Amino acid sequence: MSDNDEWAKLLQDHPIFTLPKHFNDSLAQSQNPLELSTNTLPRFTNLDPQDDLPSPSGRRQVMILKDADVIVAAGNEIRMSSFGDLKLSRSVRKSYKTLNTPTIKFEIHQISLNPSGKLLAVAGAYQVAVIVLPRSGYSRLIPEAIDCKSVQVGQFYHAADSSAPIAKIDWHPWGEAGSTLLVMTVDGRLREYDMSIDTEEPQQVLRFFSEKKSTTFMAEDNSEREVTSFTLGKGRADWGPLTLYAITKSGDIYSICPYLPQNASVPSAYIHSLECFVSAKQEYLSQATSSASKNVSMTYDYQHKYITALVKQLPAGTVFPASPIPVLVHPPSTIKPRPLRQGPFLLQPSPRMIEGSEGGDATDITYLAFGTGPDRDHSEDDGNDTEHLGVLLVSYQDGKVDLFLDVEKVEARWDLKHDLPMLAVYETIDLGLVKSLNESSTSLLDLFRGNHPVLLLDPLHDDMIYVYHAFGVHALDISPVIESLSAALREENEDGSLLKEGLEKATTISVRPILNTFSVEKKCSNPIIAVAIPNDVYLTYNIFILTSAMRLTSIPLNVRSELIPIKQLVGDSTSDSVNTSKWLKPLDLPSPYTCLLGNEAYKPPSIISNPSGLPNIPKQSLPSSSGSKEFLLTPDTLRFIGKSVALIGSQTNDIRAAYRVMYARLNLQKSELSSQITKCKEIQAKVDTINSTRQQETEARILKIQNEQKTLLARLDRVLQALMKEASPELSEHERKWFEELKRMKREVCGSGKYDDESLIARTRLLEREYNRILPPLRALVEKEQQRDKNHQDSNKNLGFSQAFEYGERSNIDRTRIHIVEKEIAKLAIKLGLPLGQPPSSPEQSTESLD
Repeated sequence: MSDNDEWAKLLQDHPIFTLPKHFNDSLAQSQNPLELSTNTLPRFTNLDPQDDLPSPSGRRQVMILKDADVIVAAGNEIRMSSFGDLKLSRSVRKSYKTLNTPTIKFEIHQISLNPSGKLLAVAGAYQVAVIVLPRSGYSRLIPEAIDCKSVQVGQFYHAADSSAPIAKIDWHPWGEAGSTLLVMTVDGRLREYDMSIDTEEPQQVLRFFSEKKSTTFMAEDNSEREVTSFTLGKGRADWGPLTLYAITKSGDIYSICPYLPQNASVPSAYIHSLECFVSAKQEYLSQATSSASKNVSMTYDYQHKYITALVKQLPAGTVFPASPIPVLVHPPSTIKPRPLRQGPFLLQPSPRMIEGSEGGDATDITYLAFGTGPDRDHSEDDGNDTEHLGVLLVSYQDGKVDLFLDVEKVEARWDLKHDLPMLAVYETIDLGLVKSLNESSTSLLDLFRGNHPVLLLDPLHDDMIYVYHAFGVHALDISPVIESLSAALREENEDGSLLKEGLEKATTISVRPILNTFSVEKKCSNPIIAVAIPNDVYLTYNIFILTSAMRLTSIPLNVRSELIPIKQLVGDSTSDSVNTSKWLKPLDLPSPYTCLLGNEAYKPPSIISNPSGLPNIPKQSLPSSSGSKEFLLTPDTLRFIGKSVALIGSQTNDIRAAYRVMYARLNLQKSELSSQITKCKEIQAKVDTINSTRQQETEARILKIQNEQKTLLARLDRVLQALMKEASPELSEHERKWFEELKRMKREVCGSGKYDDESLIARTRLLEREYNRILPPLRALVEKEQQRDKNHQDSNKNLGFSQAFEYGERSNIDRTRIHIVEKEIAKLAIKLGLPLGQPPSSPEQSTESLD
C-alpha cells in the first residue's frame, strides 16, 4: 500500500474533520453557506462585527501540524489529535481532544504556532487570542475536553465595534522566548504584543499610513490604504531580517526598516555581520567625492549609530566569527526619529495583466531568500551565488502571481530625502483561474471577489511554494529560475554581457495544479481553508489540504536530495595539469574507446521524472450533491469531461512516447554494458600479460640498464679526469701555497704524530681533563658557600657583634683561598695557551694582574 493510500485510509471519516457543532442538521446537509457561488457571494465579501459568519472570507488557515499532532479550528473551538499514534498503531480509536477555551467566542479564521510550539495564536475577523497548548501525552487523558489557559489580546484595539478587521497574524522568529506576536490590521497598523509582558497594550505600533487630515482632499482609492498581508525580509549580512514588507489591496508594496521587537533574541553573528556591512558602506562613501554620496552620508551615520548600539548590548567576550548565539537585545533608543516608511516600490517593468481579467486585489505577499537558512551555513564555502538573492511573491484574486527580484536591498532609513525603492519584475504567473471560469460562464468571474489566495512555503524545500485559494491548490516550483539566475551570476564578467545573455535565456516557474474544488455542474466551489505540510519526514511527507466542507485530501511528496553543482573548471584544470606534465605527454591520437551514451548525463522525459511527487492531473474535491439529486449531463459537464479525457489521452500518449524513448535508452545502455565488458576483458588480459611475462622482461631490462649506467658513469669519470689533466697539467703558484697552508693547519691541529703533545687536539683534551678534575671541588665549594649563606641569613636575626666579626674573618680567609685557586687556574691556562674569561669572584680584575 502506498503512503498516499495509507494516509487516505487512516484519515477517512476522522472525527476531527467534522463540521462545527453549531451547524444544524439542515445546514450541515446542504452546506450551501460553505460553498462559494453567486448566491453565497455576499457572505464571502461582507464583514459584520456583530455577525461573524462561518463563511471562509478573507485569509484562512485553520489547520497546522505540530510535530506529530494536528491542530484544527472548527468554528470557535480548537481540536487536537495525534497523527503519530494513529500511524504507529492501527488499533487506536480515531478521536480528538477539544481545548476548553471559554474566552474564545468568535469564529476562528487564522491560527499560528509560535516558534517554541507552546503558544497558539488564533484570530477571527476582528479579535485575537492566545492559547497555551497542553503538554505531550494529552491524548492519553480520559476527558474529551482539556482545560487550557487562553487570553484575548488587545481587546481595546481588536474587540470594539469600531475596530479594523485583522489582515494577518504571525509570530516574530526573533522574539524572546518566541512570545512576540505581530497583528496587522487592514488600516495599516502593525501592533507588536509580548505575551510574557502585557497582552493588552502593544510594545510597538508601526504605521504604514499617516492619519488623513479632514481639511485636505486627496483623490485616493480606498484600496490603496487597506493592507491585506505582511511578511518579514530575510538575509545574512544585510538589513533583510530587520525589514518589514506590507502590501495593499491595490498591489502597492511598502517597507519599514529597521524593525526589531522590543525584546529580541538576535544571533550574535548577524549583528557582527551587519556591523561589517555598514562599515564597508561608510568606507566606500568616504572615498567618494560626489554630491550624491554626501547626501546619503547622514543615512549611513544613523545606521552606524544603530548598529553600534546593538553591538554594545552584546555580552563581553563575544568574538566574531563564532557560532551564532542568540543574544537578548532591545531596539536602540539613541536615534529619536522613527524608521521611515519606504514605498510604494517601483515595479520595473510594469507587471502584465491576465487576459480576460480586469484585475483583482492583492491578497498575500511572501519573501524568499536562498542560502539563508540554519542548514545553509556552509553556502559560502560552496560558492552559492544566489545566497544574496531575494525574491518577493505577490498573489492576486484573479489567480495572478507576480515574482519580483529584490535587486536593490532595502536599507535602514530615517530621513525623507530619498528615491522610491525598486523591484525588478521577473515573471507574471497565471494560475489559469480566469480561463477555467470563462469556459463555464463569464458571470462566474464575480466569484473572484470572494477569492483570497494564500502563499505557503514548503518547510523542507525553499524553492517550492503552494498557493491555495477558493478553487483549489497550485504548486509553484522556483528551482528552474534559481538555477538559471545562479548560472548567470557565475558567468558574470566586467561589462555584464554574459549576465545579460544569461538573463535573456532565463527559464520560467513551473506551475502545476494539484487540487481542483470547482464544480462545473453546480458552478460552485468549496474554498480551501488550510494547507499543512509536516516538517518531520519520519512521520510523513505529504501535503494535507482541507476544504471549507471539512474534507481532507492527502497528496504524497518526494524528499529531494541537495545536489552539489559540478564546477566546470574541474575538467579544464585536470586536463591542463596532464598536458603540462614534464614526464608524460599524451599523444594527439583519437580516443581508444568511444562511449555509446555520449558525454552528457541522461535526463528522463519530463512526463516520467517527477522530483516533487505531485500528480500530473489535479485531484478533484468537488462539493457534494445535496439530497438525492442525480447527476445532470449539461454542456458544461460534457465540456469538462471532454477536456479531462483529452488531457488524460495526451498524457497517455506522452507516457507511451516516453516509454519508447526510455526503452531505446535501455537497449543502448545494454549495448554499452556489453562493450564495456568486452573492453574490460581486454584490459584484464593486458594486465595479466604485464604481470607475468612482461614483468620479468621489464625487470631484466631495468637491471641491464642499471649496469650499463654504472659503466657509463665510470667511463665519464675517467674522461673527466683526463680532460682536467689536459687542461691544467701543473698546479699554479696560488694553488701550491693554498695546499701548503692546508697541510700546515692540519699539522697544527692534528700534530706530526700520534703522540704529539703540542697539537691542538692533545692540548684540548688535556684542558678538558683538568677542567673535569677541578670542577667537582669547585661545585662542592659553591654548594658549601650557598649553604653557609643560607645559615648566615637564618642566624643573622640573633647574631651578635663578636660573632659577626668572627664570621667576617673566616670569610676573608676563604676569599683569599679562592683567589689563590683562581690564580693557579689562570696560570695553567696561560701555559696551555688557552684564554679564559674573568673569574667570577673579581670581574673587574684582568689576567695581566696575575703576573
